[in-house]
Amino acid sequence: MPETADRSPARIDVHQHLWPLPFVEALRARTHVPYLRGWTLYTAGEPPYEVDAGAHRAEDRAILDPGVAQILLSLSSPLGIEALPAREAAPLLAAWHDGVLALGQPFGGWAAVSDVEPDLDGLTDHLKNGFAGLQVSATQLATPSALESLAGVLRRCEELDRPVLVHPGPVAYSAGCPPWWAAVVQYPAQLQAAWWAWHAAGRSLLPDLRVCFAAGGGLSALHHERFTARGGGAFVPDRGVFVDTSSYGRQGIDHLTRTLGIDPIVLGSDRPYAEPVDPQLGEAAWRAITVTNPQRLLEGARS
Repeated sequence: MPETADRSPARIDVHQHLWPLPFVEALRARTHVPYLRGWTLYTAGEPPYEVDAGAHRAEDRAILDPGVAQILLSLSSPLGIEALPAREAAPLLAAWHDGVLALGQPFGGWAAVSDVEPDLDGLTDHLKNGFAGLQVSATQLATPSALESLAGVLRRCEELDRPVLVHPGPVAYSAGCPPWWAAVVQYPAQLQAAWWAWHAAGRSLLPDLRVCFAAGGGLSALHHERFTARGGGAFVPDRGVFVDTSSYGRQGIDHLTRTLGIDPIVLGSDRPYAEPVDPQLGEAAWRAITVTNPQRLLEGARS
C-alpha cells in the first residue's frame, strides 16, 4: 500500500469481520441455524463454511494492519441473527456487543439490533458507549416502503449523530450454485436494491443521517445512466452517502470515483474474506479514502 505523507497510524478501516470468543461460544451453543460445530458454520441459505479459526484471533489481525489506527468490526448479517425471533437473537447480540468492547484498541464495532423487536434504548446505550454506529442488513432496505418501516431505528442514529452501515444480509438457498454465488450475485443485488430505495425515499425521511453502503453499494452508482434513461431523472450524488471498498480494486474504485467523486469512498477491507487493494489513484486519493473520508463518515460535521 502507498504510505501517506503523514506516517502516523491514522488510517481507518470501516469494515472488517472478527468473531470475539463470547460470540463464537454463543453460536456453538445453538442447535439450529445459524450455528457452529467446531469451526464449521451452518446457515439457512449458504453451504456449510469452514471458518479459518486463525482469522479470528485479534492479536494476529492487528498485526496485519500496523498502519491502521481504527478497525471497525461488522456483525455478519448473512448469518441472519437480526432476523431471528427476539428471544433467540438476544444472547447472540449480547455476546457480539460484549465481545467487541472487550477487544480494546484498535478494534471498534458496529452495533446491531433485532429486526423483529428493535431495542432502541439498548441501541442508544451502545452508540453512547463505544460503538461507531449501527449496521443494518440490506434486506431491511429492499424497497422504499421497507426503508420507511425501519425509519424509527434509523432516526435514533440520526438523532445521536451516528452513521449506519448497510451490509449484505441473508440469502435464499440456491441449489446447484457454486460457493461464490451469494457473494458475487446475491449480495450485490441486495445492496443495489437498498441503494436505490435510499435514493428514492431515504433523504426525505432522514435529512441528516450518514449512510455507508458496503462493497461499493453493489456498484449501484454505475447504473445512474440507466436510472435517468428509465425515468428516474438526473442522478445527484448524496453528500451524506458513502461506499466502502470491500472486495473491489483499481477498476471498481476508479469507476466509483468517476461517478461519485472521491469524497464518498472509504476503506473497508472486509478482512478476512478479502484484502485491501491499492487502487493506484495516487497518494492524495489514498489518504482521502483511508483517513479523511472515514473521519467524515464517522464524525460528520465534527471532522
